[in-house]
Amino acid sequence: MNINEIANLAGVSRATVSRYLNNGYVSQDKKEKIQKVIAQTGYQPSAYAKTLRTKKTHLIGVIIPKINSDSISRMVAGISDVLAEAGYQLLLANTNNDEKEELKYLSVFKQNNIDGIILLGTVITKEHRKAFKELEVPIVILGQQVDGYSCVYYDDFNAARELAEMLLETGKKIGYIGVTQKDEAVGKRRREGFLAALQEKDALDGNEAYSEAEFDMESGCEKAKELLGKHPELDTIFCATDTIAIGAMNCLKEQGKRIPQDVQIAGMGDSRLAMVTTPKLTTVHYFYKSCGMEAAKMLLSQVQGDRVRKEVKMGYEIVVHDSTRQRKSRD
Repeated sequence: MNINEIANLAGVSRATVSRYLNNGYVSQDKKEKIQKVIAQTGYQPSAYAKTLRTKKTHLIGVIIPKINSDSISRMVAGISDVLAEAGYQLLLANTNNDEKEELKYLSVFKQNNIDGIILLGTVITKEHRKAFKELEVPIVILGQQVDGYSCVYYDDFNAARELAEMLLETGKKIGYIGVTQKDEAVGKRRREGFLAALQEKDALDGNEAYSEAEFDMESGCEKAKELLGKHPELDTIFCATDTIAIGAMNCLKEQGKRIPQDVQIAGMGDSRLAMVTTPKLTTVHYFYKSCGMEAAKMLLSQVQGDRVRKEVKMGYEIVVHDSTRQRKSRD
């Protein structure tokens, strides 16, 4: 079945069928005739032919740092919902936190005629910026603020600052487990927010308890053990992610420390796993699915011709559970 046969069966011209298939103007009477024939025959337009006509593949490349992440899965769900509704398909590339793999996939997508790219960024290097400039399709960065490019990111600095201020109300000595400073958002901005809170509360004593972990529970446990070994007086631990915080909680339990009586602990991300820990983890809630949806809408706008660079900073909420001590009433 081809477009000529559809036209003959519907009693209209080939040009009319073509306009219908490409969302052009067709009178209601002729539209109904074409729709009836398509329904009866099960005709499916050739995607390849449409690509040749429109120069669009309706494919969007999405590059993620890891597949087994609650926050990333929620962002991808938001992206997928928006793309599907607009008639686009998603091509997912997992880099396993390897920045070189990100560069490789940027090149792969560039060579395969996709319509746009969403990058869930972690470390943005000079090589990344060079690759961005060489792209001939729009790109939106999700999770990092990158000057010169459209992006959707989180208010990591203020979220960390506010959470740290809350912890300092009931803690005397606070330690911090972060991640690599190469990660501008999770590594750098969150630590800066934490330190800003200490400075505001005059809690910087020149002997800060700080450690840098990987993005997993095992590393969180290991680094918590190191911190407590060097700073046995710690009664509070702030972790840059929920995953690290849950690992640190396991370490505290292994050492027989009560949470939050002996050591209170908090993370960031409001992951599903944080909801089922004992005690439940105090954390920061980010609107991950909404972020993904916002990034997809931004990209589709650019795919359709909008060349205005945009930045959207998303909000957050502090979610208080039982892993931290109760604050005194301010009434």
